Amino acid sequence: MKKLSLIMVCISIAFFGTAQNKKSNNKKQTPTPKHTTITAPLKKDIKNQHVEINTEFGNMIVKLYDETPLHRDNFIKLVNEGFYDSLLFHRVIKSFMIQGGDPTSKNASPEAMLGAGDNGYKIMPEFRSDIFHKRGALAAARDNNPQQMSSGCQFYIVQGRKYTAQELEQMINNKNLQRKQELLYKVYQSDSVQATVSSLQNTGDKEVVRAYMDKIHASIDETYKRMYPNADKVNLDQMQTYMEYGGAPHLDGSYTVFGELVSGFDVLDKIATTTTKPGDRPVNDIRMKMRLVPQP
Repeated sequence: MKKLSLIMVCISIAFFGTAQNKKSNNKKQTPTPKHTTITAPLKKDIKNQHVEINTEFGNMIVKLYDETPLHRDNFIKLVNEGFYDSLLFHRVIKSFMIQGGDPTSKNASPEAMLGAGDNGYKIMPEFRSDIFHKRGALAAARDNNPQQMSSGCQFYIVQGRKYTAQELEQMINNKNLQRKQELLYKVYQSDSVQATVSSLQNTGDKEVVRAYMDKIHASIDETYKRMYPNADKVNLDQMQTYMEYGGAPHLDGSYTVFGELVSGFDVLDKIATTTTKPGDRPVNDIRMKMRLVPQP
């Protein structure tokens, strides 16, 4: 209890007068099983690959990004194996996304809670600042593992919504503040800082304590700038896309986008607006079937 109280004192000093509204990423947290991990492309000669996703509402065609070869090659492998055939879009949230790829959904009962299934491995993240969660983005789902590794099979397609410039600006500020807080917690929980703060508090000199905390805060600011050199920069093209076409910008930098929808946006919208029950599973099962197709 003593260590926790010291942490709270430090945080309150460092962030006095600052408030944060955390955004939920709306992703279901799943258990982390033991996995192998994909860290290298499976093939070298795959370029401009497209996949057709067939549903009862019609067909969608996605283009896989060559800039994310780990996810591209894994998706192609699973499609070729027929892995996704007869699986469900088990999680659907209007104005956000449609999610599928849980292998346990193939023969799931109507009452089953889905989303925790996997195929036994994870994929290293492939984050890129020029690839983002615009409307139609194809991205990999994941659990809450600290490395932000992707599920080996579960994916989602963004329907999203349109955002105002003010909303996007606030979202960027919130993300930067959250990252900085994470650094602060890590530093303040170290034994050396805890011991120093405790010693300074015992002197009863609040100004000395504040000066020490200001010094730590300045050090963290420098560390943050090195870790996130582009944190204060705004990509105007991406902002314009989110304002005109929509997407899910709060997921950028946290989930790997590895493709995009090139046709079938009407199908995406039909699935995204289907009736769901608690847990976001559609009332009526929506199955998928996939195949590789030539570039349209």
